[in-house]
Amino acid sequence: MTMPSLRLKANAERRLRAGHLWVYSNEIDVAATPLTNFQAGDQAILEAAGGKPVGIVALSPHNLICARLISRDTKHVLDKSLLVHRLKVALSLRERLFDKPFYRLVYGDSDLLPGLVVDRFGDVIVAQLASATMERHKDDVLAALLQVLKPAAVLWKNNSSAREAEGLPRYVESAYGDVPEWAALEENGVKFEAPIVEGQKTGWFYDHRMNRARLAPYVQGKRVLDLFSYIGGWGVQAAVFGASEVMCVDASGFALDGVERNAALNGVAEKMACVEGDVFEALKELKAADERFDVIVADPPAFIKRKKDLKNGEAAYRRLNEQAMRLLNKDGILVSASCSMHLAEDNLQEMLLSSARHLDRHIQMIERGAQGPDHPVHPAIPETRYIKSLTCRILPS
Repeated sequence: MTMPSLRLKANAERRLRAGHLWVYSNEIDVAATPLTNFQAGDQAILEAAGGKPVGIVALSPHNLICARLISRDTKHVLDKSLLVHRLKVALSLRERLFDKPFYRLVYGDSDLLPGLVVDRFGDVIVAQLASATMERHKDDVLAALLQVLKPAAVLWKNNSSAREAEGLPRYVESAYGDVPEWAALEENGVKFEAPIVEGQKTGWFYDHRMNRARLAPYVQGKRVLDLFSYIGGWGVQAAVFGASEVMCVDASGFALDGVERNAALNGVAEKMACVEGDVFEALKELKAADERFDVIVADPPAFIKRKKDLKNGEAAYRRLNEQAMRLLNKDGILVSASCSMHLAEDNLQEMLLSSARHLDRHIQMIERGAQGPDHPVHPAIPETRYIKSLTCRILPS
């Protein structure tokens, strides 16, 4: 098969040769190779201005990031063979890290498979195709997953907003086998069931695994508040780690049903209480009722999804953490987390300091956490680093 060429402007290849994987539309020599000649999902040989090949790219010609590097070897286009190889490489890392098959197996660009996310729940696989190229090769993706992992079931969870930028429809459907509504997993020795069909994203958030493990020394015999709890990733683990009482707050009744389900699964249902409603309103009501907690986990959804959301998003993070601090007992612990890529860790730290001083409290930063190693960071792409988790001790001044 003859592969079309995509030509870069002079010197535009330097950033790519230095390690980056993304090509921006303003870097293309559109006089030589018009982007209008391509369709979303096409592959092409990316060339430097002088014609020397840089590699194979997957195209999104209508987007600012108009191409992503698939391979630096022009013989290796995206097909089943390359997918099998990349899956095996990704699997070798996860099997080195974890003794049980519960993890993010593929994390997009970081695993050199842009547009593909794969989470593993034992013999059940949940895959997300976020690019037109991966969608076009969905049969190859499925065949590669079946060859490498031999799963019992595979679910396409293709309902993310990222697909809209690629002109792709949203859908959730079984790709292979008998897909369960809830999939079993184990994290930090705690058992869970995740709602892979109806739940958020793939049904579970493996990215905070290591940060949740760090809860153990702080929660024994303590009263814990888990804000934006979803199905109890933090809260249920806190209960299993020895907390005396855990309150989970979430706006979704469906998610809180999951908390109760997972608490029962681990024999800690008697320790759990669930509050359904807006988290900020719940915080006000808890303060009015003079409730106090020893440990509070504030792990909200992304308040800053785009740069233009930065001002309002930072205000929301500040308000959340300040309201949480008001509910802490003396010598309390606040775990403040963010999954907003646009919020820098230093900015989150400054917010926490500012909130503590506003309340006339002293704050100590005890631990800093990031996403787990099954979400590896590509050093040339800061967007692949998004999780922040700061464990703080809040004291009287």
